[in-house]
Amino acid sequence: MVHAFNKLNVATVPPSTPIPRKDVLQNNMAGCTVLSALDLVDRYYQLLMRESDIPLTAISTPSGMLWEWLVMPQGLSNAPATFNRLVTQRFRPMRHFVQTYFDDIFVHSRASECKTAVEAHLGHHREIPVLGYFLGKDGVRVDPEKVRAIAQWPVSVSQKDLRKWLGLANVLLKYSANYADMTRPLTNLLKKDAVWSWTSEAQQAFEAIKSSLQSAPSLALPDEDRPFSVVFDASDFAIGCALLQVDAEGRARVVPFQSCQLKAAEKNYPVHDKELLAMKYALVKFWVHLLGQKPFVIYTDHASLRTATSSPHLFQRMARWLSFSAENNFTVEYKPGKQNAYVGDDDLAGIVEALSVPNNTVELTARQRSRLHRYSVVEGLLYYQVDVDDEPRRVVPNDEDLRHRVLYEAHDTRLSGPLGREKTYTSVARNFWWLHTYKWVRNYVQTCETYQRVKPAPSASARLVSLPVPADCWRSVSMDFIFELPVDARGHTDILVFVCRLSKMVRLAAVRKSVTAPQAAQHFVDNVFRHHGLSEAFVSDRDSRFVSHFWQHLFRLLGTRLDMSTADHPQTDGQTERVNRVLEDILWGVSAAEPTKWSTLLPQVKFALNNAVHSSTGFTPFYINGLRHPRTQLTVPPSSNLGGGG
Repeated sequence: MVHAFNKLNVATVPPSTPIPRKDVLQNNMAGCTVLSALDLVDRYYQLLMRESDIPLTAISTPSGMLWEWLVMPQGLSNAPATFNRLVTQRFRPMRHFVQTYFDDIFVHSRASECKTAVEAHLGHHREIPVLGYFLGKDGVRVDPEKVRAIAQWPVSVSQKDLRKWLGLANVLLKYSANYADMTRPLTNLLKKDAVWSWTSEAQQAFEAIKSSLQSAPSLALPDEDRPFSVVFDASDFAIGCALLQVDAEGRARVVPFQSCQLKAAEKNYPVHDKELLAMKYALVKFWVHLLGQKPFVIYTDHASLRTATSSPHLFQRMARWLSFSAENNFTVEYKPGKQNAYVGDDDLAGIVEALSVPNNTVELTARQRSRLHRYSVVEGLLYYQVDVDDEPRRVVPNDEDLRHRVLYEAHDTRLSGPLGREKTYTSVARNFWWLHTYKWVRNYVQTCETYQRVKPAPSASARLVSLPVPADCWRSVSMDFIFELPVDARGHTDILVFVCRLSKMVRLAAVRKSVTAPQAAQHFVDNVFRHHGLSEAFVSDRDSRFVSHFWQHLFRLLGTRLDMSTADHPQTDGQTERVNRVLEDILWGVSAAEPTKWSTLLPQVKFALNNAVHSSTGFTPFYINGLRHPRTQLTVPPSSNLGGGG
């Protein structure tokens, strides 16, 4: 039964209860891994009316009956605030792990011990729908259904239709960089005296906004215990900014984007003032996170802003803007924009322009002309070819942070080692190029604390007896053990190592100290045989595991031959001994924080070994086995950051 309580609502005193802010509610769930969502049933009907107010809800019906509401009906102006206030008060003692928004209840926790109880009673999910978005431990993303509705919207035929569509798209503006600049051709059509004309520029803007929202990134939820940074920029028509925060994995994540169009007077500002206005706009938008925070960094592509706060020559407008920034504790750092990304790298800027616009007359120096044939531009990225038969490599611009990011991926991740200088250089040079790359790699490896701690010390080794070089991969296999590692969760303390004597590819298996010969044979079947078939010969030292009666009997049945090294000289099998040393160094490097979890990292360590160039072959084991390099974090399609810097 529905009734319009118009006169009753006019006589009702409005409530003073604030509506919960959606962004605050989402931020309170940052970093949580246990998430559940509940929905209260019957909403207002769970609230009993005060006895003295029941007659005020009387409704007369056509049948002559008079009905009064005993519970709160829909249509009362104070019903939403009363219901929200009741829910908030009921869950206030649990506000540290329960968020409420009217009839939506969100349970969250960072504590792993809560997981079992939540799963048993409420259900546990990787991410949950929260007020039109999907929220999980990795951040918050847009609801695909909302994006689909925006993307399938037909071309607008009137201002009314366009205003409706922009109203939907504006809800997601914090997920799109340069949103205000993209919408400019459309908002111009909504002006009071504008003549409706759907031009090609409007159509391009319409499609660009759809594409931007369809590829919207997952935004990070702010962690107030970590420092923030701010980036901003200004164009002739709009200003934009983003709040950034480095997550636990060292990645710079966007918290939100913000942008707005410039007013008519602001469009006439000089470039310096527009940039300063953009900085002030960013501080205003993000002040709730930045005010009173630890020192943070603001990045700009306008170098003069570094000294703006201390300049004695300020106009009144600039002084007013800077007075607002005085409340914040920040430093301004210069970071070249995309248009300056290649400046400083052997005058690459002119080369990029010449290659991007071939018909344009670009004046090049003699040095640039002599090297122009080595460069190419593909999808906005500059590539460099060292030799005619060499694969083109992406040129990394003159950006120190970007180059360190490439070096980090090639040296510090679990998929890359840490390995030494030469192996790191070959990994970088396989995909990227910039001037003095080797010097950058050498300095980076020398200052890597983890590698310096685990790198092998120079030592004398016994003379090795050469063994015949096999004709095919995995025809001859070396086998050995690494002993006395920390006990993992499954009781493993050793590693069984198989090495292809031609390609130097390794296969690893975590085993217990009491591993038997049949168990070792099973590991060979699981790790080598099912991928590469049977081997004709095995090389091993005199470890008792390999000379047991079962091992000998197994080889006799398979027609294989056991090559034993000289007694008391396990270094005779030098290949596996060297692999063991490098393997232990990498394993200690990647598992230093949690030594007992070394066995879970064996796949990454194995990948790092097989993707590193071996000194005896000059190639990686992966390449010798398959004549191709595997796809890694350095070979996936580049992001805009790797393409343009800034």
